[in-house]
This record gives sequence, structure tokens and C-alpha cells, in this order.
Amino acid sequence: MVEATDLISLGNGVCIWQIYDPTMKADLSSSAVKSGNHLFLVDPIPLAPVPLADLRTLGPVGAVLVTNANHPRAAGSLAQQLDARIFAPESSKKEFPNTDVRACPSGEIVPGLTAIPIEGAVLGEMVFHFSDGGGTLVVGDALINFEPHGFCLLPAKYCSNQRLMRASLRQLLEWPFERLLFAHGSPILTAARERLGALLS
Repeated sequence: MVEATDLISLGNGVCIWQIYDPTMKADLSSSAVKSGNHLFLVDPIPLAPVPLADLRTLGPVGAVLVTNANHPRAAGSLAQQLDARIFAPESSKKEFPNTDVRACPSGEIVPGLTAIPIEGAVLGEMVFHFSDGGGTLVVGDALINFEPHGFCLLPAKYCSNQRLMRASLRQLLEWPFERLLFAHGSPILTAARERLGALLS
């Protein structure tokens, strides 16, 4: 997989890095969110040495989080480089041999960080909620935000049950959040909860 060469700060302790993967014909995005004194990396794709060094200056990494069975990406190698454990769906633990991997629980992982399971999407789909800075949600595949689709649900052909997924996503509206980050696409940095509510209505 191609390395990302830019680490983009979004403020509020949030960074992203992105690439276009020609083999998958898709935009891939990764996130780093600070919660308390630690950074948490979500669905990380490879980072070139300079932005990886920049990431290290932002604080110790508390864990690497994997949103679903399709997103092992560079989680294993980055966890080893950064001496961090991985939280991943049970269905993807086999992708990380010789690595400290824990099954991602439903509910609070550490204070300020909660895993929210989404039914009907892809195998093992989790959304991560970070409470700091007004709230940040990081989504794997259930929601996307890139052209030509824009901000929308994962297309039905990739879901196990899109109707169930839509219903399951409604639980996210019970959480406070200002920002919505994606594994595929550009972040929504203002009024994200309102936009999600409009999408699901």
C-alpha cells in the first residue's frame, strides 16, 4: 500500500492522513484523535517517515483501533513501531500475528473513548466516539464521504443488510459530536450531528 506523505491537523487534537489506492479504486483515510494524554489511531494506512515522526510528537499512542474486518491496513506494523496494542473486531484478529491484539469491546474502551457496534454494515463494523473537544465520531465503512457519492450510506451491495444498518446508525444521534471522520473520504468538521440526522431522516 502507498504511504501517505502529509499529516493534516484538524484542530481539537485530531489529525488525518489520506491516499488514493489505485488497486482498490478508493480514497482511504486514517485518523489520530487525542483523548486525555494519549493518541488513538483509527484504521491507519502507512505513513512516510517524516509525517510519522510528526505524529510521534503529538503524544504517546494509547492504542490502534480497527473499525471492521476489512480494515487491518497498516495497523499491525504501526502498532509495533509505536509500541501500542490493537483493538480490532474478533473476526480480524487473525490478521495480526505476533501482535498484542484485543477484541474490540462494545462500550467504553478507556474513559472518553467508546466503541459503538453497527449492525447490517460489513463484518465487525464499529464506530468510535471520542468525548473530548465537543465530540468526534470515527466511522469505518457504514458512512462514506467522497465523490461522486458525497456524504451517504455505504451502498447496499456492500452491506449485509442496509436497512438494518440505517436503523443501527440512528443510535449515533444519541451521542454528542461536532466532527465526523471517515475511513473513506473527507471529514465533516461542523454540524456533523445535524448532517447525520438529516441523512438518516
